[in-house]
Amino acid sequence: MAIKDLEIKQGNVDLTAEVVEVGEVREFNKFGKTGRVATAKLKDETGEINLSLWNDDIDKVKVGDTIQIKNGFVNEWQGTPQLTTGRQGTLEVVGKADESLEEEPESEETSEEDVE
Repeated sequence: MAIKDLEIKQGNVDLTAEVVEVGEVREFNKFGKTGRVATAKLKDETGEINLSLWNDDIDKVKVGDTIQIKNGFVNEWQGTPQLTTGRQGTLEVVGKADESLEEEPESEETSEEDVE
């Protein structure tokens, strides 16, 4: 499924796209339970859409990751289509961002010098 084909109130959305942005995490309290939510922006070759990330899903994704949404739902937030996993959907990271850019692995030489 392509982002350009998504429509508001559409369910059973299966989509693979790249995470290009992850917004600020907000905490909320609803019905006596606390939770976290953040908005990510997804991109594929046809367009972009916002994705609601809830609780543990926030920690799963990073900018540059490719994710797969299964059984998602498109709702509307402030007039803009927004994808969510809802109660029945799932989010899986199927391609990680290039981690070599984030941290340099220690070489064995450095470790040996530190021991001596």
